[in-house]
Parts: sequence; structure tokens; C-alpha cells
Amino acid sequence: MAEITAARVKELRERTGAGMMDCKKALTETGGDFEKAIDWLRAKGLSAAAKKASRTAAEGLVGVRVEGRRGAMVEVNSETDFVAKNAQFQSFVAAVAQLALETGDDLEALMAAPFPGGGGTVREALTSNIATIGEQQAVRRAVLVEVPEGVVASYVHNAAAPGMGKIGVLVALESSADPAALAEFGRQLAMHVAAANPLAIAPEDVDPALLARERAVAEEKAQASGKPAEIVARMVEGAVRKFAGEQALLSQQYVIDGKSRVADVIAAEARRLGAPVSVARFVRFQLGEGIERAASDFAAEVAAAAGQA
Repeated sequence: MAEITAARVKELRERTGAGMMDCKKALTETGGDFEKAIDWLRAKGLSAAAKKASRTAAEGLVGVRVEGRRGAMVEVNSETDFVAKNAQFQSFVAAVAQLALETGDDLEALMAAPFPGGGGTVREALTSNIATIGEQQAVRRAVLVEVPEGVVASYVHNAAAPGMGKIGVLVALESSADPAALAEFGRQLAMHVAAANPLAIAPEDVDPALLARERAVAEEKAQASGKPAEIVARMVEGAVRKFAGEQALLSQQYVIDGKSRVADVIAAEARRLGAPVSVARFVRFQLGEGIERAASDFAAEVAAAAGQA
């Protein structure tokens, strides 16, 4: 059983919005397992974890580059947001994103690629950056998206400079329609993806493991209602179906107009452009997602520093 510390309880509270005592109980009931504690709170109706799970825990920038039917995106992390505003760091991110158009998803190939302007490889340029800027940095991930016909559109949210910010999105649209018009529509879809954070294109594409986890939460909630088994079963199926629909791009409500389904918007755009339009793929990078930052006790740090003075 993992140790249940005050810092751990505080972290769970920040992730879920639940009360301190509820968070402590959730960790106790789940043997200190953080993810199970989140599900425990959700099952009890005490958490908004599903909406807050994407909170970031690292700094840096997401860089995006698009050339016609190809688009690349990278995430480069730093220790502080201050470094993300550094011109040298931003120049490095821009160069790495451009290189990813050639190396694609292979991070090792990207790190071994010659860095523009000399200075060795990307890995060596990164090492030089760390020494010059004085802060740890890392190229965390890269992706390449392309289509045989159509466009790859992009959107960057909270842009710190052209093509780089806190959230980056690539959307690949397959179509024979006019590329310029298609690219503008693709950018709007990318904005939707940035805001709504879908996990799949269609409901049937949602990760089965994620659906199983949601089913377990729904079953616990439904059983607590005290209703007959057949009604509980229908409640569970309805909850899982609703969840899958909410996580799928095509069945989400379009954030641009706040009323249409994305699938209907795409169909309308296809009629306007005079050619079928389909979403072949989308990728969304949010800075720091999935990275846990170690909690620090500021008072203890001050005390320690005072003791060393």
C-alpha cells in the first residue's frame, strides 16, 4: 500500500475538485492507488476528474509545422515557463518541428538528425541548450500526419510564437476539394479538437480499456440506485454509450456554433465544397499531459535554505 501523505491528498484534490476528507478516504479505500482513487470519487459522485484529468504538469512548448498534405508536431519540455519564452528555446522547438516532417514519429531518428546550422545532431544541440540556458530540457514526443489526397490542417492554442504554444492539433482531411478552402475548414475542426479533446474519430473507435473502466464506474453508480437488475443494466449501457459519444469527434457538439454535431458540419461542408470530406486522423498534444511533477513543500524548502545560510 502506497503511503498516504498530505501532499498526495492535496494532489488528488487538485486533480478532482473533491474535498480533502473525501480525497483522503478515496486513497485509503484504494490502497493509495491514485488512478483508482479518482475512479472511486467519480463513482461516489464526488469528483469532476474526467474534466480535470488533462491538467498539465510540465512546461515547455508544443511545436507544429505543416506543408500541404503533411504535418508534424513535437513536444519539447523545460522546467519553467520562463524558458518557454526564451528566443533560443523557441528557435530550437521550431527547428525540431521542421525536422520532424522528415523523421516522423521516430523520436530516436529525430534526435540523431543533423541540426540546422551546424552544431551536430538534435541531441547535441539540446545538450548545448541545456548548458547555455541552465535548465533541464527534453524532446518528449513527435508525430507525423499525412494524407494521399487532401490537406493536413493545424491549430495552436495559447501561442507563444508562430507555430508553437501550449496545445497543438493536427487534423488530416481526405478530399478532392479545393485545398485552400479545405485547409480553412480543417483549421476550424482543429480548434474544435483543441477545445473538446476527443479521444477517437467515431464512438466505435474509443479505446475498449477506457470503456471498460467507464463501465465499472457506471455499474457502481447504477447499483447504488437500488433499482431492479434489468433497469440497472439499461442504465449502465446508456451511460457507456453516452460516454463513448462524448469522447468521439464525429458525435460531439461542434464548439464553433454550439449546436451542430461535428458529423453534420462535415457533411454540410462537403456539400458546399462539392466533394466528399472525411477525417482520416487527428492528433492533439497538450503540454505536459501524463507527466506528474513532484510536489514540493515550499515552507520546508525555505526552512532548509535558512538553515544552510
